[in-house]
Amino acid sequence: MTRITPQPGIMDIALYQGGQSHLAGVEHVLKLSSNENPLGPPPSAMEALRAAAGEMHKYPSTDHTALRAAIAEVWGVEPARVICGVGSDEVLQFVTQAFAGAGDEIIYTAHGFSMYPILTSMAGATRVCVPETERVVDVDAILNAVSERTRVVLLANPANPTGTMLPEGELERLADGLPPYVILVIDGAYAEFATGYDGGITLARARDNVLVTRTFSKIYGLGGLRVGWGYGPQDMIDVMTRIRQPFNLSVVQLAAAEAAVRDRAWLERCTTLNIEQRARLTGALRQLGLACDESHANFVLARATDVAEADAAEAALNAAGILIRRVAGYGFPEGLRITVGDAEQTGRVIDALTRWREGAAA
Repeated sequence: MTRITPQPGIMDIALYQGGQSHLAGVEHVLKLSSNENPLGPPPSAMEALRAAAGEMHKYPSTDHTALRAAIAEVWGVEPARVICGVGSDEVLQFVTQAFAGAGDEIIYTAHGFSMYPILTSMAGATRVCVPETERVVDVDAILNAVSERTRVVLLANPANPTGTMLPEGELERLADGLPPYVILVIDGAYAEFATGYDGGITLARARDNVLVTRTFSKIYGLGGLRVGWGYGPQDMIDVMTRIRQPFNLSVVQLAAAEAAVRDRAWLERCTTLNIEQRARLTGALRQLGLACDESHANFVLARATDVAEADAAEAALNAAGILIRRVAGYGFPEGLRITVGDAEQTGRVIDALTRWREGAAA
């Protein structure tokens, strides 16, 4: 060997592109490109963070006992079966790194979260991407793709960027159809926005090969702090804990997340707002001739007739100081993913698109 070379698969990873934050010449941008909480973080979490700031000279807990206990209390799970990470992304990295490697396969779906192929390559495993049906995960397509080399199935429910989701009966059918050596990971980053859905916790409680992940970045408004968690079989959690950095979460992260998860009134407030404005945005988009599926998340994927129409709609939104997310990389070059905002923000989106439609028709 004559030069330094990266491990196989590393150079296959495309750099992750986050949602845009700035518009040239616009001072006050309405950012609806990253599915952030329009209400911001809960005051209870901010208060806990300020109180914890005086403890920053001390090392944080290595076992996250207090946060795991709070999660267990709120979600009705066993604290010993909870693992915490730097966002749910890190928990996804734990499971792929711990249970897959060179020669193994990881399955994800055509419009799945863009971190899935990255995590697969990080683990040195082979990517297996299966089709969806009308932008919804196809259980049979996944089961038909399973081989003796399959180790992990990565599935977001609700999905990003489509907002669609599998009903719990289909999730159960998928779990039942997988061999016992294949781990089903249910990525529940948007689970709290789906009415009556437990994010797969019931499945994970009863099965030896199901792991669910959750994040504090969306409904709890703590995206800037990066905290997530996973729940699964004790043996699986024990393995993943062996590769977790002992001090992966800081004292302020832990304190803010604990306060947030205990703040059930805040959760209810955010959920109610999202349901109201999601329905309003969806209805308006359809009236304006932009197709969209029923979303179960805090965003709506609008689909224009073609790329040119999508470009024109985005330009109209940008001219109004509004940023949304184009999702060509997810297989939707004609797609515009729009975060659900508060009433005023949703009104701005609708007004901008209405003026665009009226101008095009003039």
